[in-house]
Amino acid sequence: MIITDIVEATGTKAKVCVDNGVTFTLYKGEIQKFALEKEGSLSDELYNKIINEVLLKRAKLRCMNLLKSRDYTMYQLMMKLRQGGYPETVIDNAIAYVISFGYIDDMRYAKSYIISAGQTKSRRQIERTLLQKGISKEQISEAYAQCSVEEDTTQEQKLIEKLLEKKRFDRQNATYADRQKMAAFLYRKGFAMDDINHAIGAACN
Repeated sequence: MIITDIVEATGTKAKVCVDNGVTFTLYKGEIQKFALEKEGSLSDELYNKIINEVLLKRAKLRCMNLLKSRDYTMYQLMMKLRQGGYPETVIDNAIAYVISFGYIDDMRYAKSYIISAGQTKSRRQIERTLLQKGISKEQISEAYAQCSVEEDTTQEQKLIEKLLEKKRFDRQNATYADRQKMAAFLYRKGFAMDDINHAIGAACN
């Protein structure tokens, strides 16, 4: 293999580009230690050592350090490692390592988030947030089912009631314009129109 380029990444690190299409980031001291240079050759033995020993060990430790402070989804950890300049093969193996020990579990993450956020956020808001964190629609639906939230048809209405109370919505004297304004506010919060109409209608009877 040939090193096609070595590009500075930070003050202490540089990206090494190899002609097999792989790019990885090392400390500049490591580049000197391994005698890596642009247009220089890279033996299979040294390449495998860098990938499977140096970088994989570092990626595992990076994951573990991140997970000390809070939970992450698989997607979030992958993004963190990509930002760190790790090649995909290292990322895959590091993620597999933490999964094997149960350190990350997207279903567990989704259920925990649904339970904690369900008191203040609509289902649509929760789903949108979980999708952004890399949780699939199928996993979200399954998480809701396991939390038994999906079967509670009054959950969204309870949240709407709290917001109506917080906004000091006048249940008896609200005008049509007041109802329209409140409906628009609730829709922007992510609530379904059926639940909004039910709550606003009930509030104005």
